[in-house]
Amino acid sequence: MSKPHRPVWLPEPEEHDYPAARSYLSLVFDDTTTDRHVEQLRVAAISSFKAKDIFRASGLSLLGVSNTHVEKDRAKIESGKELSPLLLVRDSANGSVIIADGYHRLCAVYSCDEDALIPCKIA
Repeated sequence: MSKPHRPVWLPEPEEHDYPAARSYLSLVFDDTTTDRHVEQLRVAAISSFKAKDIFRASGLSLLGVSNTHVEKDRAKIESGKELSPLLLVRDSANGSVIIADGYHRLCAVYSCDEDALIPCKIA
């Protein structure tokens, strides 16, 4: 049985991840708060958290590998292509973390190794 590939990560999120995060966060927060979170994400240092811990903190369900976006990210992992770090926002009011960008990447990595360390920016 072959060992699953380890994800390879870009040193920083891709530029298009920030508008994606803004789009998602604007569903949860008003424009001023959304803009503040996105700016905080831009300047945040990279941290790493285990895939299983990010899931626990977010309260989200794992998407199956049959999801097309998860499949694409799994294919990237298997081919050694670099993935973009996740963008996370602490939701102190609810004691959780919001995955502003990278949910499908998280699901793909978790399906390979729930203990994998995932680079993230967190605001």
